[in-house]
Amino acid sequence: MTFALARNSYGKSEIRLVKVTRDSDRHELCDVTVDVALEGDFAAVHATGDNSGLLATDTMRNTVYALAAQHAVEDLELFGRVLVDHFVEAGPSVHRARVQLVEHPWARLGDHQHAFQRAGGGERVAVVAGDGVSARVEAGIEDLVLLRTTGSGFEGFLRDRFTTLPETEDRILATAVSARWTYAEGGLDYGAAWRAARDAILATFADHYSPSVQFTLRRMGEAVLRAVDAIERVHLSLPNRHHLLYDLARFGIENDNRVFHASAEPYGLIEGTVERSR
Repeated sequence: MTFALARNSYGKSEIRLVKVTRDSDRHELCDVTVDVALEGDFAAVHATGDNSGLLATDTMRNTVYALAAQHAVEDLELFGRVLVDHFVEAGPSVHRARVQLVEHPWARLGDHQHAFQRAGGGERVAVVAGDGVSARVEAGIEDLVLLRTTGSGFEGFLRDRFTTLPETEDRILATAVSARWTYAEGGLDYGAAWRAARDAILATFADHYSPSVQFTLRRMGEAVLRAVDAIERVHLSLPNRHHLLYDLARFGIENDNRVFHASAEPYGLIEGTVERSR
């Protein structure tokens, strides 16, 4: 029998980078987790233990911090491209690099010049992959937690002998949106594009009666594509964070759609990709 090494990669994950910009009395804060993965001709290290063509993952970590000192970090996609180009050039056996950056948002504490509190509104994500010549840029958002106390229902669904879920025209709709989209190549203000996409998701969540999470997912995807021309397609993942009306009748108390049990698991998971028609 013969064997061959198939696709493989290696890198450094969970590099925690915090950069403070001190160009004035009003400080700016950028808090990012960086993952680096390299692909290339690494057969020798797998087959014979020859490490001569291998860039140490410890070096990758150091490189992220060093380049962060020399380049702006808040434009995640641009900083990701800087890292990708560097790693492809630095590693003699590297053919391709992939860098993921996740920004953890902070909000200024009132009007304070250099005090912050952890912000909500989801985490910004950027993924840059390239070979030193061209690059593919993806972006998205993670853990955008949204909830509506009304304006959502679930009726008319398929029933069989195992179905126990009652129909309802008025329920809590809660989710934590994850979204990924791909940008067309070309000059782009990535920060403005990301904010426009997020704003479209937020506005759409609340602008209609939702007969299902699927219905809302498609409306969100279409809104993102309308908001940003440079986005070709968007993939959305919406876990249905169930809020179940708690049974108080056994205590002789009426529960008129006011008291709920927030159930963590199991949960429904609705996913879909919305793209421009050709």
